Amino acid sequence: MAPKGLSAEEKLKRLEQLFHETKDVFQLKELEKIAPKQKGIVMQSVKDVLQSLVDDNLVTMDKIGTSNYYWSFPSDALQKRNNKIESLQTEISTLTAKNDELQADINSQLDGKEETAARAELLKDLAEAESQSEKLLAELEQYRESDPALLDAKKNATKVALDAANRWTDNIFLLQSYCVNTFNMEKSDFNANFGINDDFDNITL
Repeated sequence: MAPKGLSAEEKLKRLEQLFHETKDVFQLKELEKIAPKQKGIVMQSVKDVLQSLVDDNLVTMDKIGTSNYYWSFPSDALQKRNNKIESLQTEISTLTAKNDELQADINSQLDGKEETAARAELLKDLAEAESQSEKLLAELEQYRESDPALLDAKKNATKVALDAANRWTDNIFLLQSYCVNTFNMEKSDFNANFGINDDFDNITL
């Protein structure tokens, strides 16, 4: 009875062993028949395991005509593993050198910034100055309402709003006069229809 519960890693090892032990070339259908019997890999997972080996360059696949053929010889697998190890070692060396470079840069940036009594005193003075600056800005904000420039800006804005309101008041009077003369109606009727109070007039300061 075929073993059950094989891990993904164990399936990869067993299928690769099948290639190395037989030193033969297979098609997928052949492997799906042989692998369950000889290596305990269920048929439904053979295709995925085989593809993983191909992706990892541990099994070679070549298309001949309309069929795919797979093989892996021990010498090829050893060479591929050695190449992978060499590649990883090169990458590690590069990263190690980069790490050393960054550490040296960090050390140079920290140079002259060691904790000393003088530096601590300067940092204390800086913190006090920043705190005082925040207090002064808060106090200045309280007096902004009395700022001449701000008062002038408010005065100008008030004049603009007043002029605009009076223009609309004049427009309403023109419309009122037009309706009274054209439709022979009383001003009181016009005002009542449009919700205009009797004391409606231009604004003066």
